[in-house]
Amino acid sequence: MAPEDLVGRIDACLPQTQCTRCGYPRCRAYAEAVARGEADLNRCPPGGDYTLHSLARLLGVPPKPLDPGVGAPRPRVRAAVDEARCIGCRKCLDVCPVDAIVGSRRQMHTVIAPLCTGCELCVPPCPVDCILLVPAPPAAAAPWNEYARAEADEWRERTGSRLLRLGARRERVRRRSAEPTLADIPPPEQIRRDLEAALERSRQRRASARPRGTAPE
Repeated sequence: MAPEDLVGRIDACLPQTQCTRCGYPRCRAYAEAVARGEADLNRCPPGGDYTLHSLARLLGVPPKPLDPGVGAPRPRVRAAVDEARCIGCRKCLDVCPVDAIVGSRRQMHTVIAPLCTGCELCVPPCPVDCILLVPAPPAAAAPWNEYARAEADEWRERTGSRLLRLGARRERVRRRSAEPTLADIPPPEQIRRDLEAALERSRQRRASARPRGTAPE
């Protein structure tokens, strides 16, 4: 099996909550680590038994219990914003892996409930503790106990789109920072001095290169 194909099949066994409890920044990164043999297959609490047994079958190894170091599976939750306390700081928007939070600076933010993975990553950055975790009904469809395949596919797609957007933004910032600004342009006096010095160096080089006995230009 080609490495990239193996990564994709491992990634398909993960519920795509992007919660980072496995120790990796995204589900795809965890799948890549498992494919390389750098991470064990029992580090996805949201995936539960389905992920454990699916990965064991895929990799041809015996299933094993969930690593206690990553915590136990928890009932599904989703984030909700306490509108009266939200100050519009955008810190939760910056960390949401699937862009499930919308809002503008200094304006109240809102969680789009059907898109929330329940990753809980938005809770720690909030400076006013206005993000609540409320129970969310488990998905009606299989294969995971709490999540449906259609949800996982959408979360994967939204995560990829977000990464592309952030990458494009970083590239724009990099290009802008590389462009000269007024502060980078020397004052006219320095430009004239540099030009005169360059002309003088050129005259000296020509003079040293003239054969003896020839008149200067």
